Amino acid sequence: MKSYLISSTKKSSGKTIISTGLCSILSKTDSLAVFKKGPDYIDPHWLSRASKKKCYNLDFFTMTNHEISKLYKRICYAKNITIVEGNKGLFDGVSLDGVDSNASLAHLLKLEVILVLDCSGVTRGIAPLLQGYKGFDDKIKYKGIILNNIASDRHEGKIINAVKEFTKFKVIGSVHK
Repeated sequence: MKSYLISSTKKSSGKTIISTGLCSILSKTDSLAVFKKGPDYIDPHWLSRASKKKCYNLDFFTMTNHEISKLYKRICYAKNITIVEGNKGLFDGVSLDGVDSNASLAHLLKLEVILVLDCSGVTRGIAPLLQGYKGFDDKIKYKGIILNNIASDRHEGKIINAVKEFTKFKVIGSVHK
């Protein structure tokens, strides 16, 4: 089974738009399971509509790790692909130690991370940001990155070149403004 966490470096960077789009594309398969991290009720509605599947919440504050794992395994049984939309940034949460973060959920459920990056006003600076994310927790498995809010083809080229030159991340998509 392919299992992905759609996360970012911060809130309001395009996770929901990307997740909804992916769910819509994948909605034609019966082998899709969809989740939203946190107590959110609006995003799960959009994800359900796009995927034509029920979206389930995974919430560290209302569920134990065991309950999260049990629900996840039950819903994902016999599925080929799982999409989990995170909340906030990959390492953000209420707890300073990160036990309630998207990264913690990725570890718990063995999810590969697709990092959505808001590229407004940045070019080469994307590289040290990505290096920092990789270095902060080198056990996170990254599938790749999706560049969001790309201003032009030139802007996209500069960012892709910086990612290729200075990081080991794979750009798997770009979304222009």
